[in-house]
Amino acid sequence: MQTIDLISRTITGLVALIHCYIMWLEMFAWTTRGPKAFNKSVEELEKSKTLAANQGLYNGFLAAGLIWTFFIRNYYWQNNISLFFLICVTVAGVYGALTVTRKIFYIQSVPAILAIALILVNR
Repeated sequence: MQTIDLISRTITGLVALIHCYIMWLEMFAWTTRGPKAFNKSVEELEKSKTLAANQGLYNGFLAAGLIWTFFIRNYYWQNNISLFFLICVTVAGVYGALTVTRKIFYIQSVPAILAIALILVNR
């Protein structure tokens, strides 16, 4: 495995872990850890608990897609599927940055963009 490929796979794994954490936070810890993470009161977050769980499920799907790529043996398809899910993460992060807080761009999109760039350079 080439160095660039190893780094891109490592960053892809990191992006998957970030989305596993986001899923956990939104689905299972919205009113316990959420207030600190989102600087909101428990009362405010309680009103959006169902909506947050739904968002968490989508983040879990993104993580599952990225994790799936580690089991694809065909290098070409592994990269294509990785690119698809990394682009989805990037778009979600950009949308979150535009509608919620810029911090989302740095947490979600920047690592995904870096992985995308490395995959494309390594082609």
